[in-house]
Amino acid sequence: MSSIVSSQFFFMHSTIPSSKPRFKSQATKLPRMSLPQRKPDDPNSPASLLTTLTNLVWGPSLPPGVLVSAVRSAWSSAWLLMMSQLAPSTSSGSYSRPASRFRLDGPEGAALLSSSLYLYVGLPCPWAHRTLIVRALKGLEDAVPVSVAAPGSDGSWEFMTPKRGVADGEVIVPTDDKCNGQRNLRDVYRLRRGGYSGRCTVPMLWDAERKDVACNESYDIITLFNSGMNSVAKNPGLDLCPPELKPRIEEWNRVIYPNINNGVYRCGFAQSQEAYDLAVNGLFTTLDMIDDHLSRSRYLCGDKLTLADVCLFTTLIRFDIVYNVLFKCTKKKLVEYPNLHAYTRDIYQIPMVAATCNFPAIMDGYYKTLFPLNPSNIRPVIPSASEHEALSEPHHREHVVSGNLVIAA
Repeated sequence: MSSIVSSQFFFMHSTIPSSKPRFKSQATKLPRMSLPQRKPDDPNSPASLLTTLTNLVWGPSLPPGVLVSAVRSAWSSAWLLMMSQLAPSTSSGSYSRPASRFRLDGPEGAALLSSSLYLYVGLPCPWAHRTLIVRALKGLEDAVPVSVAAPGSDGSWEFMTPKRGVADGEVIVPTDDKCNGQRNLRDVYRLRRGGYSGRCTVPMLWDAERKDVACNESYDIITLFNSGMNSVAKNPGLDLCPPELKPRIEEWNRVIYPNINNGVYRCGFAQSQEAYDLAVNGLFTTLDMIDDHLSRSRYLCGDKLTLADVCLFTTLIRFDIVYNVLFKCTKKKLVEYPNLHAYTRDIYQIPMVAATCNFPAIMDGYYKTLFPLNPSNIRPVIPSASEHEALSEPHHREHVVSGNLVIAA
């Protein structure tokens, strides 16, 4: 700014040779070129007191090296402590996701559930997002009501009174606990017989009749929604895991989960350079492979949308707005992958899917909650290519012809 102001000042005041006589102006005043005057800070504010103290200790110069080293050491120790609680890791510093505590043991386990099921989700969570999409596509909104929690100041899931209702065409927003009337998800987990003291995660399927946690594993829940509740679904004919495609779906899941779904977290939660390098290389190698695969196939398993696509989509839709920046997945943006980006737009434009994508809530859930990764709590602006208007542009994926498809090693 100072260089621009100086240049303007020079050109306005320099003497330009001229053959015409010069006349002295009596009324014209030169415009002020100074910057706007800053209002003085409150001398009693914490920032002013800190500034006064630092000026007394070392003046207006940068802090001394010994202080920088001490603060860096203290922050590194505090960061490792917080990360150990937020993201458990192996001895090599690689993120190790804890296993889900409550599982559905196949059709037999699902058969034990009552007909009074209730879904708890959080909008930032990609695992919970899977359940919202399958619930919407199968038409289970009436059969399985939902309550939407939001991250609290301590990172736990809390409920809030919605500021407005959710009408057709609007996105899902955080709500109160419509089933149990609790203030946070931890209190819901504790309602089960015998109580609970473990990790309180979303998604969580609650059996209201038995007053117990039915399941908190996302893939079990979307499998149940897809094929185990057709008697109450409004769209029972949709099968996202048909028997003839199940082996290929499972094969894709074995590739996508460790390298992409969990891969972005292994990048963001890595606690050593070696762990990060390993995760980021696996992530982008897999993205490169899938982008090439999608040049010959509309969806992962051909011309039909499957559960594998749903699982991949919820990570891709967050990639440029969160993972590329906050989780250091910086080698490429999703928009730089022509096939993957068009594929994401294709799924986003399926009726009912866009309403499950609340981008401000997703970004707040990461940038304003994961303090160890973003101490300032500043949320960046959403990339233009990730806005609703850009995602609604024609994708032309209907013209992709699927042939004999083989998953690359």
